[in-house]
Amino acid sequence: MANIASQIKRNRQTVVRHERNKATRSSLKTSLKKFRAAVEAGEADAATEAYRVAARDLDKAARKGVVHSNFAANHKSRMAKHLASLS
Repeated sequence: MANIASQIKRNRQTVVRHERNKATRSSLKTSLKKFRAAVEAGEADAATEAYRVAARDLDKAARKGVVHSNFAANHKSRMAKHLASLS
């Protein structure tokens, strides 16, 4: 346990940020799974909507620093290729 006030505050901030990042990461994974499911089912309309949501979530996560920007770019690129193969 820290005795220094600034470290105690740091620990509190870390817990809050960890929970926020965890929630963001979880919703990101969910949107990516929904896109994958729509592509595997062959539903072009559902996949297009799921792509839009997943791309937005990826951009948000990258902007907040939850995931690396290259991670977001690579996933968006792969998703676009899968979406193009459907149409």
